[in-house]
Formats: sequence, structure tokens, C-alpha cells
Amino acid sequence: MTPQYEHRVRITKGELALEGILGLPADPRGAVVFAHGSGSGRLSPRNNFVAHHLQREGLATLLLDLLTEEETDNRRNVFDIDLPADRLLLAKDWLESETRTRNLGIGYFGASTGAGAALQAAAREPSNIKAVVSRGGRPDLAESYLPSVIAPTLLIVGGHDEPVIEMNQAAYDLLTCEKKLIIVPGATHLFEEPGTLEQVAEQAGWWFVRHLT
Repeated sequence: MTPQYEHRVRITKGELALEGILGLPADPRGAVVFAHGSGSGRLSPRNNFVAHHLQREGLATLLLDLLTEEETDNRRNVFDIDLPADRLLLAKDWLESETRTRNLGIGYFGASTGAGAALQAAAREPSNIKAVVSRGGRPDLAESYLPSVIAPTLLIVGGHDEPVIEMNQAAYDLLTCEKKLIIVPGATHLFEEPGTLEQVAEQAGWWFVRHLT
């Protein structure tokens, strides 16, 4: 069931229109924008699960289709994080101008390739970005931007996601901001194992509440 405090929104710029879901608990203490991996969007069940946990922690959430259907169908966009990073910055501008969220600190939650986009966006426009969380992310896709990230960054990786563990450890070394790397035992890339996505949500909630409020 969709919580009563979730609202359909549309973010536009010129001919571009991005569909989104704004979760708005009473008296939100911060706002988190979700950056999905390739082929995923605002209806991602895993990101919606995390978003609902963050809402219960008193945080507003924005789940957004960062790419249009045509862009998603183009396989060349799978590992091109420049475009979704641009869209995250558009979402940031929207939150900062939207009456219900304009006074809130902002965080990015990136999953898979979306984590690279989130870190690039945080480096390009750091103002009011208070925290970044990566779930099973590909921060290596934003390698050249990592030393410029100033927002406290939490990297969460599954213990059975060996290649991505190595990528995150290398990215961790390049980050110069406040940072933490958490490896969830028994979890694979999508955190489908019982209890593992709950751990992601709890760790993300702790990180965002600590830094956004």
C-alpha cells in the first residue's frame, strides 16, 4: 500500500519531464534523492523499501526516473553517469525551490551505477548536499570526481559481491571526506537475501539522520 504522504510529482526543464514520487512525512528533517541503477526507476521495489524506512525516520524522499524511456532503451547510457548526474542536479534545484522542501538539507542515495552519478553530482555542486549513501554501488564510475566529494559518504556492499567490494575499497581510498565502508555479510549484489536489505535501510537511515539533521 502506498503511504498517504507520498505524492506524484513531475520535474520539468524545457521539453524534458521526469516522473517522480515525493515522500513527505510530517515535519521532515531532510530530503533524500534516489539515484537508481541502469534499467531501474522510481518504482524500484528495493529503493522504495529503503525510502519507506527513511520516511519513518522523518526524512523526505524523492524517487525519480532519471532517464526517459528512450534514454533507458539506449544501451550506451548504461554506464554513462553524466546524464543521470545532470538529472540529480535538476532534482536538487527542484527540491530547493519547492515550498515543502526548500529549507531541507539534501542527501543522495545511489544504487549500482546510480551511486557513481550521485557522487559525481555531489562533487559538481556540493552546496547543501549533506550526505551520500551507496548501495552495491559503482563509485569507480565517478573516479575522477571522488577526491572532490566533501559530503560524508557511506559505502554499503554485499559480502558476496566480490568485484564490487574491490571497486568500493579503491573508491574509499580516493575519498577525502568523512567516509565509512560497510560490508553486509551474506549479501549479494541486489541484497535479496533475508534481512540484508533491512540492514541497508537501517545503516542508510542512521547515516542520513546523523548528517541531514
